[in-house]
Amino acid sequence: QVQLVASGGGWVQAGDSLRLSCEVSGGHFSTYALAWFRQPPGKEREIVAAISWSGEKRYYADSVKGRFTISRDNAKNMVYLPMNSLKPEDTALYYCAASQYLVEGSGRVPVDYDFWGHGTQVTVSS
Repeated sequence: QVQLVASGGGWVQAGDSLRLSCEVSGGHFSTYALAWFRQPPGKEREIVAAISWSGEKRYYADSVKGRFTISRDNAKNMVYLPMNSLKPEDTALYYCAASQYLVEGSGRVPVDYDFWGHGTQVTVSS
């Protein structure tokens, strides 16, 4: 059984930084594409960033380009999301997800991902 545990959320002020981490256990971590999604209050879940199984391909939503970076450590079964220059509109519940089929990181919607962790809350005050 594949389990994902996200951590690192918190309450910060605009302009601050946070680093989200997600530990994946079970399954075949090194073969999965990984992604971070977020769900702002009252809105749908949206993709933030994705990374291919090899780490060579990355995708970022336009709203976070240049501020967020997705990376993975296949030796530690971890995926990370350092977030810089945070804005109030980044406030959301952040989820990590894994895809065993779209391994090049082409998944852009929640149904593209097979395994999910519980979210970690990020709140950015102005």
